[in-house]
Amino acid sequence: MADQSIIRITKEIGDIQKSSDLSLAVAFKDRDVRNVKALIIGPHETPYEFGFFEFAVKFNKEYPRKSPAVTGTTTNGGRCRFNPNIYANGKETRTWRGERGEEWSAAQGLESILLSIQSLMSSNPYENEPGFEDANEPSDKKNQKDYVAKVGLTPIRHETLRISIIQKLEEFLGITGNGVVVPSAVERAEYGLDTDDFDVDDASVPWEPFKDLYKRRFLWYYDSYLETIRKAKEEVKDGQVFARMPFEGSSNSMEGKFNYTELERRLRQIKATLDDEANRWALEGATPKFKDATVGINLARQFEQIKESFKRSDVPHNIELENGNAFVWHLTYFGRPMTNLDGGLFRIKLNFSPRFPEEQPRVKFETRVFHHRIAADGTPCYFPNPNRREDVKQHIEAIIEALEEEAPPYDPRTLVQPEAHKLFWGSPDDRKMYNRRLRRSVQQSMEDM
Repeated sequence: MADQSIIRITKEIGDIQKSSDLSLAVAFKDRDVRNVKALIIGPHETPYEFGFFEFAVKFNKEYPRKSPAVTGTTTNGGRCRFNPNIYANGKETRTWRGERGEEWSAAQGLESILLSIQSLMSSNPYENEPGFEDANEPSDKKNQKDYVAKVGLTPIRHETLRISIIQKLEEFLGITGNGVVVPSAVERAEYGLDTDDFDVDDASVPWEPFKDLYKRRFLWYYDSYLETIRKAKEEVKDGQVFARMPFEGSSNSMEGKFNYTELERRLRQIKATLDDEANRWALEGATPKFKDATVGINLARQFEQIKESFKRSDVPHNIELENGNAFVWHLTYFGRPMTNLDGGLFRIKLNFSPRFPEEQPRVKFETRVFHHRIAADGTPCYFPNPNRREDVKQHIEAIIEALEEEAPPYDPRTLVQPEAHKLFWGSPDDRKMYNRRLRRSVQQSMEDM
């Protein structure tokens, strides 16, 4: 039974890792598949939108006959209750198919557990609290408004930004409370920032399997975060106290005050620090330490192979290295004929980390383009084959596919340019306006070269 349990858990983890679902991620350390870290990205048009919520999933030896234990870990050290069903101590209460009272079944699995939890992250979490499902009294309506103000105007939205996004990114980037960036001991050792040699104890380094994913998705959703803050500032004032709900207790609540001005400042610093990080990769790649390392040699080899592939297939696009640095590529994309991109000429920069492919490349369109899959700063929303993350050609093909796809399926998790997204998925007149603005940016791309 134990072997069958391990086989099933391993398969379920693999299925999620290979899935095209952009809102779920799972990982386990070494071979310990019974202890899984899971990440759920908050759904669009909810107070949890594009937040990062982590859970610890512990499978018992009798799984799948018995359900695993699930604990929320995005709680600000046990001080924040994000949902009526997700307590400050990490305990979560859920149903397996959204039907109250339904018991666990061996037919369920890891993905259904995570989707069930994600379903609790609704536009009105107030209704998730048992006894409040059909609350229609005037006091309930006010509480719902206040709670969704905790959420949309919002304490939940405010704390999603502050705790699940900003705090985690500041931690990963070494941004201190006073705004100073201090690299971790691991980074100092890797980057050679200290003059004295020292060893880093791997056991003392926190295991953060989603660190790079946080960073890349932050760049995707940065404009949406700023748009949320802009709207929230119109509804609440800095210093306004969060309202307490009837089901919240002193040790199981969401306490605090709104301060969107400060959140915006911190978001902008994170963005600047991430941009600096990509620039630092370029500097590191030019040094002998990294240039002659396995990653540098591999990137140089892939560059030559892709360049030759472009020549053989008569592809009009071109790639070059920046000053011979294999960690910085420039792709010149020529717009496909008979499309809205026809006649366009776009320059795309790919920065590679010395830890590639564990850290995926940072890609940016240096040529401005109005496109629903390209953020205002040029960051494209693309997804290469998850099983071939080390293949740079897969990245280039995925970038081009995202740019050229004319009839993609609707997926709000690809919302990286709010204005373009709204027009692209809006009315027929909106789509016409989108096409006009895209064509205008394509024409401008030729003039800017």
